[in-house]
Order: sequence, then C-alpha cells, then structure tokens
Amino acid sequence: MSSARPPLVLSAATLISNFDRFAVTPMLVLIAVGMGVPLASAVAAASGYFLAYGLMQPVWGMLSDRFGRIVVMRGTLFGAAVTGIASALAPNLTALVVARMVTGACVGAIVPASLTYVGDTVSPEQRQGALSDLMAASALGTALATAIGGVLASFLDWRVVFALPALCAAVCAVLLGRLPEPERAQVAGMRKHLATVLTNRWALLVFGLVFVEGAVLLGILTFLPSTLVHRGVDVAVAGLATATYGVGVWLFSRLVKALGRRLAVWQLMAIGGASMAVGHLVVSLRTDIPSVVVTALLLGGGWSFMHSSLQTWATSVVPEARGLTMSLFASALFLGSAAASAAAGPFADRGAYALLFGVAAATAVPLLITAAACRYRYS
Repeated sequence: MSSARPPLVLSAATLISNFDRFAVTPMLVLIAVGMGVPLASAVAAASGYFLAYGLMQPVWGMLSDRFGRIVVMRGTLFGAAVTGIASALAPNLTALVVARMVTGACVGAIVPASLTYVGDTVSPEQRQGALSDLMAASALGTALATAIGGVLASFLDWRVVFALPALCAAVCAVLLGRLPEPERAQVAGMRKHLATVLTNRWALLVFGLVFVEGAVLLGILTFLPSTLVHRGVDVAVAGLATATYGVGVWLFSRLVKALGRRLAVWQLMAIGGASMAVGHLVVSLRTDIPSVVVTALLLGGGWSFMHSSLQTWATSVVPEARGLTMSLFASALFLGSAAASAAAGPFADRGAYALLFGVAAATAVPLLITAAACRYRYS
C-alpha cells in the first residue's frame, strides 16, 4: 500500500461492525421491558453475540488465510445483513438471541480481516498509525451506536437499530469488491497452520492478555448505561452519556498515533491500563451522568492505548499465519467480554453496579503490570 492509511471502504466496514456490536448496549432495558423478560435474561442478546463473535474467529482466520481477506469479509457482511433483518423481526427473546448470535458470528470476521489486510499491506514502521486509523473508525461506530442507537430505540423502536447496520452491511459488501486481494503466505494444511500459532509462546501470551482486557473493558462496559437507567436516567440520555466512550477512543487514538513515535509500546500499554483502572474506579464510587461521562472517556483512552498496542504486537508475532493469529486475538478478546458480561448479569439485575466496576478496577492493575512488563521483555 502506498499510503499508511487503510482504504476508506475498509474503515467503513469496521465502523459498521462496531455499530452493530455496541448498538445493543443502551437497549438492554428496553428489550427486557418490550419482551417482558428480566434484564438478566435480556443480557443474553449481548453475551450470546459476543460468544458467537469470539468462537467463530479461528474459522474466519483460517478461511481468510486460505481463500483471501476480501472474499471472507464480503461473504460475512452479506450474512450479517440477512441475520440483522432477522433480529429486527424477532417475535420473542429466543428468536432474538439466536439471530444476534448468528449476526455476531458473521460480523466477527470483519475487524480481524481488516486488521490482517493492514498487516499484509502496510510496513511495520507505519502499521501502528494505520491501525490507529482503523481504531478511529471503530470508535466512531461505537459512539454512533451508543448515542444514535439509544435515541432511535427510545423514540422509535429498538428493532430499527438492528435493521440499520444490516442495510449498511449489504452496501459495504458490494463496495468491498473493488479492493484488490493482498498477497499472503500459502497454507500447507489447516492442522499445521493452527499448530504454528498455538505453539508460539508470545502469541499465547498476547491472547491471554487480550482475554483479560476484553473482560475488564468490553464486558463491563456493557453495563455502563444500565447503571444510569437503574438510577432513573432516561435510556436515550444514558446512551448519549455512554457514547463519550467512542469519542474518547477517537480522541485518544489520535494521541496514540502521535505518541507512538516518542514512547515505547510498553509505556503506551501502561498508560492504557492505568486509564482503565481509574475509569472503573470513578463510576464505582459515584454514579451519575458526569461520572459516567468521565468513566467512558477514560475507558476510551484505555482502549486506544492498550488495545492498539496489543493489536500491533499481534500482527508481528506469527507473520506467516497473520490471518489466523488476528482472528484468535479477536476471539480471545470477545470470549473474555462474553464471560464477563454473562457473569455480571445477575449482579446488574440486583443493582450491584458498584461491586462490578470495583472488581474491574482492581483487575485492570495486574493487567497493565503484566502487559507492560512482558512487552518490554519482548522488545
């Protein structure tokens, strides 16, 4: 690639996938009320999505290494369009959870394939900057999902929020056909290909770190708007407050791109982990709109600094199996997210939000120490 910037349509695909992934967050209470089920049951629409998203990552990674990045992204975007419409038309919670799980399985291919495309086409020296641009697109998708998603769900219907990214996914799938397929290493055999990654100790370490990051950040972030709704705040307002997470990711991703030339990667990780810990601590001590806004911004900073560094690290540990590596990376991230959101659901149903965010703050500390120390040693 002549430019360090990812193609615009690739950024659009990343934006759409993030919108679809985070749109359910501010709507959990509305879904629970609309379908007459407890909040802990409605959380299955989110945790099931994350679980399927994570479990399908190795499959998409091996298929993208074998058949190509663009082929996999186009096919899964078309699949997400169909199942997204099915989510919007779901007559009951069971149908909704099934539709969201299949949608999550399809959408799960997009971000890792996009990251792999950048890894295939951008030099290592420019890669962190290009990945930061993709992260900015992800952040915009997250902000739009939590802000517009909450507003549309509150004033129109939560079903509209599932239909919107489905239609956009179909358009994006068509446009992706214009991108060239990058060169990639030939896959000799699936078993050997998988063993190449799973026997690499640095790859396994990165997977473990991102699993914990997914639990600490994305899994608990799901409940950030719910804690405001529990306090009597309107769903649309809670969604707008949480949308500052996306704003934080976008702003801090620009800062990461600038500081990446001056600071070592382990230092960026330390900053990100500290931002996560402080963010969770703020909302565990005080729950109102200003504190949630501050927490969302700090978590956005944590994601920008920590996750972009882990992403860049993951693109380099097993370059001959980059597609599979990035898919397993994303799989670990969202399996951690699914595990945390499922485990936290009953506590949220009882209103024990201070405990949830306090545990997340405590867990972020060993995460930042381990990640920074190991990345320093790897360097």
